[in-house]
Amino acid sequence: MPEARVRRRGRTTLLIGTAAVLGLVAGTCAGFLVQADREPTKLPSLSQPVLAQARGEEPEPLSAAQDRRVKTDGDLRKLLLKKPAGLKEADWVEGADGWVDLAGYADAFDEPGAIFGDLVGAEFRRLATTGWEVSSTYGVQIRLVQFRQEEGLGAAERTNSEQYWAENEDTDSWPIPGTGEGMVYVHNKPETKPGYLPQYFAEASAWRGDIAVEIYVWDTKPIPKAKIMDLAERQMGRL
Repeated sequence: MPEARVRRRGRTTLLIGTAAVLGLVAGTCAGFLVQADREPTKLPSLSQPVLAQARGEEPEPLSAAQDRRVKTDGDLRKLLLKKPAGLKEADWVEGADGWVDLAGYADAFDEPGAIFGDLVGAEFRRLATTGWEVSSTYGVQIRLVQFRQEEGLGAAERTNSEQYWAENEDTDSWPIPGTGEGMVYVHNKPETKPGYLPQYFAEASAWRGDIAVEIYVWDTKPIPKAKIMDLAERQMGRL
């Protein structure tokens, strides 16, 4: 089979390349000679005008009553609504001494493994809770779930998740005044289990700053809007 003929890179290409280089060098030298015969150009001054310093007194730091972080960085349990006088303290509240860790909170959901990962990603910080029994069938639980919020808005995301599930059930809902996106929900259908009385539920879900608020009420008879709304407004007022 005859060898394929490829045009060899010959002297013509080399000469053109060399001429181009020589032309560039010559042009550069000529430029230097022309510039050498000229008077040096005066540079502009580097000095800048002096800026007047702002005058006036610095603003006063916020007082403890005005600085919300003073409250929320302290004992979170003190921000929970107090158990009404004369009512029994609930022994079914998870955690110990009013505190619930991440694993304990995740166990309160149908899929603990999934919610555990979500809470880690949302920068869960801590959770304070309380609860009481109005009667043998009527109970209340409140959770304050705090997030670090260094990379996201964990409190708002937790509230949005709670509201998503509540709105996908047969509920009536109303906004909580003064909270922006806070809502209360009254479930219209009771939960039924063999051997147990039917249970009606109502809940509230809101957030303020780095704290998500969760309130749950249950009874064997329908729960009025006024009961869950009163709890929600008073709890949000404490934040």
